[in-house]
Amino acid sequence: MVHVIKNLPTLVFSLNGNEKNNRFFCSRNDKLKYPRGKLALYTGEGKGCLCFNSSNLVTGFEQCTLFGIAQLKLSTVLFRFKKVNNLCSIALNVPCELEPMCDGESEGSDIEKENSTKDVYKLELSGKDCLMNSYAENFDTSQPSSFLEETKSSVENGILYLEEMDEEVLSKRILKLSRVNKPKSALAIYKSMIFSGLKPDLHACNSLLSSLLRNGMLDNALKVFNSMKASELTTGHTYSLILKAVADAQGYDTAINIFGELISSRNLREHIDIVVYNTMISIFAKANNWYQAQKIWKIMQDNGQVGTTVTYRLLICTFVRCGQNELAIDAYSEMIHNGLSPESDTMHAIIGAYSREGKYDSALNVLQCMLDSELNPNAKACNAMINSLGKAGKVKLAFEVYDLMKSLGHAPDVYTWNSLLNALNRANRYCDAIQLFERIRNIQSFILNMHIYNTVLTSCHRLGLWDKAIQVLWEMEASELPVSTASYNQVIGACEVARRPKVALQVYYRMVRQKHSPDIFTLLSLMRVCIWGSLWNEAMEILKFSEPDGSLYNAAIQGMCLTGKLDLAKNLYTEMRERGLQPDGKTRAMMLQNLPKDSRRNRKRR
Repeated sequence: MVHVIKNLPTLVFSLNGNEKNNRFFCSRNDKLKYPRGKLALYTGEGKGCLCFNSSNLVTGFEQCTLFGIAQLKLSTVLFRFKKVNNLCSIALNVPCELEPMCDGESEGSDIEKENSTKDVYKLELSGKDCLMNSYAENFDTSQPSSFLEETKSSVENGILYLEEMDEEVLSKRILKLSRVNKPKSALAIYKSMIFSGLKPDLHACNSLLSSLLRNGMLDNALKVFNSMKASELTTGHTYSLILKAVADAQGYDTAINIFGELISSRNLREHIDIVVYNTMISIFAKANNWYQAQKIWKIMQDNGQVGTTVTYRLLICTFVRCGQNELAIDAYSEMIHNGLSPESDTMHAIIGAYSREGKYDSALNVLQCMLDSELNPNAKACNAMINSLGKAGKVKLAFEVYDLMKSLGHAPDVYTWNSLLNALNRANRYCDAIQLFERIRNIQSFILNMHIYNTVLTSCHRLGLWDKAIQVLWEMEASELPVSTASYNQVIGACEVARRPKVALQVYYRMVRQKHSPDIFTLLSLMRVCIWGSLWNEAMEILKFSEPDGSLYNAAIQGMCLTGKLDLAKNLYTEMRERGLQPDGKTRAMMLQNLPKDSRRNRKRR
């Protein structure tokens, strides 16, 4: 008699007339020629089959649980149902209710003569009933009811009956189930071991913890973690798994609380290694929280822990990314002092930190160390180096780094060209900057942006190349780039240097039509160029339609005194004082020098 059950929903147990052969067999042997995914159960003898004696239904149900089978079905012919009933009542203490089911023929029974349909009866046992009663069977009936209720609660919490009591064997089962991503089965065995007073090994516990977290079972993982702490089975890897999972699910504030509890306990603090500190630093690095990362670094130092290459890489990259360049430099110095060799990411980050702090010599040393270690600096590090050298006026070194950048196969970008242009301007090599701009426009015109245009406008301003400046300005507007007030100021400034007041006014009117509001630098430049161009009316209009500003009046009065327009200067000085604006020292000195002596005497008498 063979029963084939699809999708493994139940396990069937069949009883023969011969009590000695009352066995059932479970096999997945391909030689049985049954489709995959089906469970074939046999009565009788067979090779390659897993057999269970009918006298031990508890063991049978335990094996069913390992197979993931929720129910145990017992089927027998009618004349044997009394023995099945007695067997279940004695072994499992489960009341039996048999219902008829059609099966094959049976022999040697009085009922067979009366019923031609050959009724067969079936008994279904649920997992909880079987396990609960199997545990109750093993305890003395004199136990108090509270103890039996506790046992029932344990079964309902997923605790299994364990026939195997070897801790090593059970630990290997937990490890295997965790590795094949079956956390619920592994957790059931773990709970059963703890309930039975058995202690899983450390490797199995960590593997179970990792499997639970991998499947999003954080609550169960925290329970296992607390159980491991109570059993002193925790390591740095255990804490790292929990802290990272809690930070991802509940935020780093919860992770900080757990970490604080760990370091506050003397027993637990001994198990905290550098891996745990690295995990905490990485949690804050992910959130760009440099302050908390610095606190973990300080705690690590106070506890006598020596950082690894990973520790300093996390610290330096986090500090640089958050703009804390001084902290990054301190961490790098400590790393070198401890004799650790920085990785490529660390060296790239520290080059940026040194460059932003103006320590171009230290940045050059790190760059040379990368080349000596056959580590190719990336384009970002080269750009930071060029920018730092340019700000320091080291134009030659900046172009040497640019040549190195090209030899490494990095194409110059907007940041590269703008850094080189600024380097030439800082070295007062404005003509070279304009020539470089023309070269950029010829080979990479698509890369030109507002920053490069403004840089070359600065060169035109310094040289007084008003026509070149206007050409660049019109090119900016034609390319639909955003033209700022600063761009117009540079062009007006170039007209001022070249003494082209009318052109400066035209640029100013153009600026207003483009709906750009002039600032104080625009008005000061216009005031100076109008005075030197003897455009007195225009200068007075600028004062009339602009907001009252002391620096603007000072510039107008000083320019008029220098050009001999003393009457206008006196009127403006009087108007300035009436408006409550304070003249600067140079304006007061010029007015005192040009006021009549009688007027000065009268003012002294007053």
